[in-house]
Amino acid sequence: MWTKGESEGLETLGIVVVVCSSLKLLHYLGLIDLSDDKIEDELEMTTVCHRPEGLEQLEAQTNFTKRELQVLYRGFKNECPSGVVNEETFKHIYAQFFPHGDASMYAHYLFNAFDTAQNGSVKFEDFVMALSILLRGTVHEKLRWTFNLYDINKDGYINKEEMMDIVKAIYDMMGKYTYPVLKEDAPRQHVEVFFQKMDKNKDGVVTLDEFIESCQEGFICLPVHPRK
Repeated sequence: MWTKGESEGLETLGIVVVVCSSLKLLHYLGLIDLSDDKIEDELEMTTVCHRPEGLEQLEAQTNFTKRELQVLYRGFKNECPSGVVNEETFKHIYAQFFPHGDASMYAHYLFNAFDTAQNGSVKFEDFVMALSILLRGTVHEKLRWTFNLYDINKDGYINKEEMMDIVKAIYDMMGKYTYPVLKEDAPRQHVEVFFQKMDKNKDGVVTLDEFIESCQEGFICLPVHPRK
């Protein structure tokens, strides 16, 4: 069995990876420091295969300013000239940041969470809406988004098979640099701890309400964003 410190670290791992990986995705897309005055009014909305809806509308729907949206779109457009990201591109992005592991399955699950329309592509609007929640949403909004990530088949429940798939994907992505070094049955143990804490009525599945209640009780803590 794990020590208390190991267990606490593993309990937070999933959400830490969600947020930190999203920050790395921003870096990969070529975004610059928002404090740099040179970005002011620098973006020109050139024609691409998909043009985002008006920035004013996105500003109203997200927690980003128009200036920040301009910077985000510039980076998105530079790396994704077609205006959309497919799953293979998403997997390529994550492979760059986890060269010692296999990030393909985690990237698959995360892509599906970004792809709210479930049409096989992520548009700028999808990207910005998710980042708005992950970076500036309320705790409740972040937990709801994370629940949706774990709910692989989107039936409104998290079962043990889904949680095992997510945990294995995270461990595969971290590769040999996972710390503490994990035993072979660590994913199964982690899932068991997850359900012991979260499955309040012991019916074998975790609902959104159970997930949020357990997280707010301290089982999973939202991380502080890493500083530059």
